[in-house]
Amino acid sequence: MHQAYRYQTFPFVPPPELTSGEVYRHPLVIIGCGPVGLAAAIDARQHDIPVLLLDDDDTVSVGSRGLCYAKRTLEILDRLGCGDPVAAKGVGWDVGRTFFREEEVFNFNLRPQTGSKRPGMVNLQQYYLEEYMVKRALDAGVQIRWKNEVTAVSPHDDYVAIEVSTPEGRYQVEADWLIVADGARSPIRSMLGLDVEGKVFMDRFLIADVLMKADFPAERWFWFDPPFHRNQSVLLHREADDVYRIDFQLGWDADPEEEKKPERVIPRIKAMLGDEREFSLEWVSVYTFQCRRMREFRHGRCLFAGDAAHQVSPFGARGANSGIQDADNLIWKLKLVMDGRAPLRLLDTYTDERGFSADENLLNSTRSTDFITPKGRVSQTFRNAVLELSRSLPFARKLVNSGRLSVPSFLTNSLLNTPDSEPFTGDMVPGAPMDDAPLLKNGQPAWLIDQLGGKFQLLYFCEDAIQITEAMQRQLLGLAHAQIPIETLVIARRGTQSSLNVLLDQEGLAFARYDATDGTCYLVRPDQHVAARWRETEISRIVAAVTLATANFVEE
Repeated sequence: MHQAYRYQTFPFVPPPELTSGEVYRHPLVIIGCGPVGLAAAIDARQHDIPVLLLDDDDTVSVGSRGLCYAKRTLEILDRLGCGDPVAAKGVGWDVGRTFFREEEVFNFNLRPQTGSKRPGMVNLQQYYLEEYMVKRALDAGVQIRWKNEVTAVSPHDDYVAIEVSTPEGRYQVEADWLIVADGARSPIRSMLGLDVEGKVFMDRFLIADVLMKADFPAERWFWFDPPFHRNQSVLLHREADDVYRIDFQLGWDADPEEEKKPERVIPRIKAMLGDEREFSLEWVSVYTFQCRRMREFRHGRCLFAGDAAHQVSPFGARGANSGIQDADNLIWKLKLVMDGRAPLRLLDTYTDERGFSADENLLNSTRSTDFITPKGRVSQTFRNAVLELSRSLPFARKLVNSGRLSVPSFLTNSLLNTPDSEPFTGDMVPGAPMDDAPLLKNGQPAWLIDQLGGKFQLLYFCEDAIQITEAMQRQLLGLAHAQIPIETLVIARRGTQSSLNVLLDQEGLAFARYDATDGTCYLVRPDQHVAARWRETEISRIVAAVTLATANFVEE
């Protein structure tokens, strides 16, 4: 078995403000060097925004913590330049199984369709993810200051004043914009007197990262009332490096400090695995959880993301996944506003869209938690009846809820969408996250999702790229010189075109998933969501859709 992970630490470097005494203004300051703050910082640098990232610690996350990274999140990490090490080190999986006592009653597959780059989930300890993201951030030019604790935040109309404490003294900086990604307890949220609304669940769970050799498959296993942990639930995940994550439900009356002691943890694990299996403990923690969110994620020039803005239970892997998607939604909008190419109201759609996603996550997370931890006799009777019936009746299996896994939101009600004016079938409606598909690029295998993101793009579908007229070529190329540039990608069944970027769909999956015919086109947002689609290409409609998607419309 591998040696225990050695947590990477980072040096404190005295900031220049400590000696100069000057107060420097930064275009963007981000507080919190977890996955969400790092994702925002890397994305900002990819949009050429200078970034100062502050963190009060000097190491990566301790323990596995955020463990499961969903397909959509992996696609975002690919765009940020750190998806490959995560996928290579982590454990990919698609199948989850749910047991009642000793019998399997339900299972699911997160990737029922083939032809996508990433699996439904990858399990990887959060410290590895942060290690890879820190390296990528530094390579991208992010200025990270470790052991720099923000002690005060003062918002103004056109900037935010920030006070920082370090091991060698205090200093001040100013930010044109501030992104707050400092976690569920968010000191910054408290400093600003901002509330979160929701529900705290009266239950406790024990997390144990267990190092052992085992032949368990790369699947998610969840037990209700197993013989080794009666009247409670247990969750098992496989991680990297022969580590397994086990969650034991304890009940609200459990003493957290007592339950973390090895003499309490080890007997529980032996009861589950058997006395003969050798293992060692790598990390142990006891947690409670809550389902809450801020009403607004933007407060002037302060923008909240991740757990600082919304918190859910861990059942369903909705925490880090949702937070990274927050950053994905926010940065392109912030860049347009900073450059003066979009009005401030574009940033209000960050709350609209990610608030909708947060509400979806809260609803699903609350339902899962209520099923896993029923709080009354009636709800427990219902839960147990569903589990009993699910052994033999398929309808009951659909009611079993051990945590609906994280999926991206379909932003179908977004004000940034252009509604369909022609009939389409399939899932790629305006607001949908883009489906992947295998393609050929310059004769080499490629993935559609890897060609998308970071800017507005037009997917132009055609049967034969050779048949694209010169007039259409000029129109498509001209989109790159619009007020907000649009890059054109041609997806063709056959043919080449020297002046256009052509991707060949020899398997036909892109055409099928986008219900495309000759001349169909899709406008894609910088965060890989559909903004609009048409059966025929008309430049004026495309430009109007970009105007809508950037909130540049004139209100009547």
